[in-house]
Amino acid sequence: MPDLRANGLAFHAQLLGQGPPAVVFLHGVVMDNLSSWYFSVAPAVAQVTPVLLYDLRGHGRSERPATGYTVADMVADLAALLDAAGARPRVHLVGNSMGGLVALAFALAHPDRVASLALVDAHVSDGGFGEQMAGTLLLEGPARDAAIATHFADWLGRHSERKRNKLAENARALVQGTSLVADLRASPPFDPAALAALSVPVLALYGEQSDIRDRGEALAATLPCCTLRLLPGCSHSVIWEATVQVREAIVQWIQAREAERT
Repeated sequence: MPDLRANGLAFHAQLLGQGPPAVVFLHGVVMDNLSSWYFSVAPAVAQVTPVLLYDLRGHGRSERPATGYTVADMVADLAALLDAAGARPRVHLVGNSMGGLVALAFALAHPDRVASLALVDAHVSDGGFGEQMAGTLLLEGPARDAAIATHFADWLGRHSERKRNKLAENARALVQGTSLVADLRASPPFDPAALAALSVPVLALYGEQSDIRDRGEALAATLPCCTLRLLPGCSHSVIWEATVQVREAIVQWIQAREAERT
């Protein structure tokens, strides 16, 4: 698929499978892009139903504007991309880390466009989210590079010096050259009442040792249709520490949700 024009920007996108996209994958911020899903889960899901992957604004090969990185901006991007890609009226959203937060925010804003959610160690926009993200993203020098190396330690090839340097360059350009940090700080928290009223089915996969495991447990306690699964021995990098388990769980989830449509 050629790049898509949506919400005034050019987005790098990939379509796997034939027909209108039914599943959309969303990656994490700064040190990530669509390739994390491409090399882990998306091709297997595409054997079930068509898949759309894209680089978030400012990431990968998508356009990098100087401003416009609030959660609401990313939700608007997704809505416009679904239209541009000719996606199904209701799609399954699969999000990792910040991508999971965007998926959840989209479902709150457009519940009629979401068939289900699969959240992999997803952040949640609560009272401490903005400052927590800022503290991580504002790391500099060796601390930043160490965080990058740790984040991708389980992704074969990504922990080479060349890859680390490239990731560091991209992180620096986003954090220092755009309003990303300020915009995430300014994004309002989710409304607890709205979360409690969200009726779409949700699969929440979290690392047993993740530093945001409590967010998954809070979601399971709040969302009316949420299945929480903790993956033993895994941290926030669960997508790489337990790739096979994550892939199998998401494929089975999509298969089950698609079977309910027929």
